[in-house]
Amino acid sequence: MTPQPLWLLAELTYRCPLQCPYCSNPLEFAGARFRNELGTEDWCRVFREAKALGVLQLGLSGGEPLLRADLERLVAAAHEVGLYTSLITSAYRLTKDRLAALRRSGLDHVQISIQAADEELSNYIAGTASYGDKLAAYRWTKELGFPLTVNVVLHRKNLHQVRDLIGLAESLGAERIELANTQFYGWAFHNRDALMPTRAQLEEGWRVVQEERGRLGTRLEIVWVLPDYHEQFPKPCMGGWARSYMTVTPAGEVWPCHAAGRITTLKFANVREHSLEWIWHHSDAFTKFRGDAWMPEPCRSCPRKTVDFGGCRCQAFLIAGDAGVTDPVCSLSPHRHLVDDAVAEVERTAAAEAGEWVYRAAPNSRALAAKG
Repeated sequence: MTPQPLWLLAELTYRCPLQCPYCSNPLEFAGARFRNELGTEDWCRVFREAKALGVLQLGLSGGEPLLRADLERLVAAAHEVGLYTSLITSAYRLTKDRLAALRRSGLDHVQISIQAADEELSNYIAGTASYGDKLAAYRWTKELGFPLTVNVVLHRKNLHQVRDLIGLAESLGAERIELANTQFYGWAFHNRDALMPTRAQLEEGWRVVQEERGRLGTRLEIVWVLPDYHEQFPKPCMGGWARSYMTVTPAGEVWPCHAAGRITTLKFANVREHSLEWIWHHSDAFTKFRGDAWMPEPCRSCPRKTVDFGGCRCQAFLIAGDAGVTDPVCSLSPHRHLVDDAVAEVERTAAAEAGEWVYRAAPNSRALAAKG
């Protein structure tokens, strides 16, 4: 029996004023593949079809979803069919009036990213002077009665600020802070050498998280997203391939996760041509790695296959060049040496300053696409 999807991520646009070097958006986001954005009615139909499939939660993301002039209408449409809506935003240039309008439209939850605990480093990582906008938006979010999640992507240049970041979330009255160690997809994979932390940095960050959890108790939920490359086994990516999650891109492609578009050996169906129900149950991309029939050894006979479902297909493709092999992060994978080599290189150069990254920006996207 095909599992039921519970979560839909609607990437409304890949336009974004920030240039974060770890962005999970495709490297070629500025190209023709994603340029023709779905219109308002298309998205409203997608939301209705998602609800009919059993989806409960809707993430409104991007890029920057606030750049959609019809965002309030999209929120209202999702609310009308009974979806729990989360706005996933950088909050750049967000006003209190617009946030209030989204509240009236039925928005349920706000997640705002921040790149560091202090203004200088946060703006440097974002490639945009956005720190002040974020702090203001955090406060308005609480004033308007929204539940608030603070999201931070951790990497080599900000892991030393874990305690300060938790303190910032506490001072803002957030219910939750996600400390998401960088997962190397999209722009993060391209910038892997400059972003990957040392093992000592990760161990210190985890030590601080444990201390702060003990201090804060239930006052603030602190989520620590494990860094795959430094683990013995992979995480159950999105709860397993095409088991509970789907992403719809700005131009209507539907992916089993937010990074699946990089797998060039898969064909992705589009909501302009097929219903969400057909895509979930019958499309190549969703059926290819669902279940365990596709699994090679050592996954096929491994008791962990019901825990991590063979790991991440995107990671397998990016590291080993084949989405059908055991996730190279797994210590049992014949490709684990590729991960170990990348980690060892970072440890070897730990005394040196991390290299410069390539910012996520349209000119860089077009240049990388031209190189193939």
